[in-house]
Amino acid sequence: MKFGTIGTSWITDSFIEAAKKSGKLFFEGAYSRSEEKAKTFTGKHGGRQWFASIEDLAESSEIDAVYVASPNSLHYEQVKVLLRGGKHVICEKPMFMTVKECDDAFALAEKEDVFLFEAIRNIQTPVFRRLKEELPRAGTIRSGFLHLIQYSSRYDKFLDGKVANVFSPEYAGGALEDLGVYPLYAAVDLFGAPLESVYYPVKLSNGIDGSGTLILQYDGFVCTILCSKIAHSQVPSEIHGEKGTLRINSSSDISQLEWMDAHTKKTEVVASHPSDNDKVFEIVRFADVIENHDMEEYRRLKGLSRQVLEIMEKVRKEKGILFPSDEDEI
Repeated sequence: MKFGTIGTSWITDSFIEAAKKSGKLFFEGAYSRSEEKAKTFTGKHGGRQWFASIEDLAESSEIDAVYVASPNSLHYEQVKVLLRGGKHVICEKPMFMTVKECDDAFALAEKEDVFLFEAIRNIQTPVFRRLKEELPRAGTIRSGFLHLIQYSSRYDKFLDGKVANVFSPEYAGGALEDLGVYPLYAAVDLFGAPLESVYYPVKLSNGIDGSGTLILQYDGFVCTILCSKIAHSQVPSEIHGEKGTLRINSSSDISQLEWMDAHTKKTEVVASHPSDNDKVFEIVRFADVIENHDMEEYRRLKGLSRQVLEIMEKVRKEKGILFPSDEDEI
């Protein structure tokens, strides 16, 4: 399949390189509001055409799918244009800001007979899939600790009075949206929807969450999720059961799984894979779903996207973290 892109940052560079490695998607061209930027970015990656209009991208007969990596608050309107143009869409996390947007977009995708995916790479890695298989080994789960704490260089700029998109309410930024979505996706994929959820944000001067703690209450245990863009940690994430502990090196770049027996205290490496560009795994999965019209897997992924978004929308609104899309629903 030939694909186009929206967004010209490093994350789009990374996706295109992963697509080349996958052998499933072939880069055709980029869209940018700046024609010069679209032309330069397309040429950089060996594409054949560029677009200064999203409508032209959506209507192009040379494009089968589009990868969207624009600021969060722009996703919904851009995705709708692409779906109406008959394009499959892979949209960066967080795909939407509200459940209403999510439901509307998936309904439109169904109407247009195309597929819509949220690009959440961590749950598509072989190590995470092995983690799901190994989960019963831990016995009765008693606690979970999943986190993503990465200091952002953009925070330095924020402190100097320059607000980047990831720290902007206008562009639906913040720690939960940008980082917390990774461990939250892992938790929901592993354990299902929680009985209750509550978020304790650390707000910055403009009301956005620079960091926060998300508590997920399950039957018999609590999963604690930490996310931050204003601190840094390399401590692994763990799931604690009565028989032992399953440990992953990270909740985003999941490349190694360890098992520690609760009784012997011995640790063993269960699974690992290179972590140079794990977007390859999600690209292969999405392409396979499209090619094989795998509706069972598509419905599973769609359901995960909705469950995660429902939690995120609920907990941020309860703490007064509001985005422009929230005002549109009033």
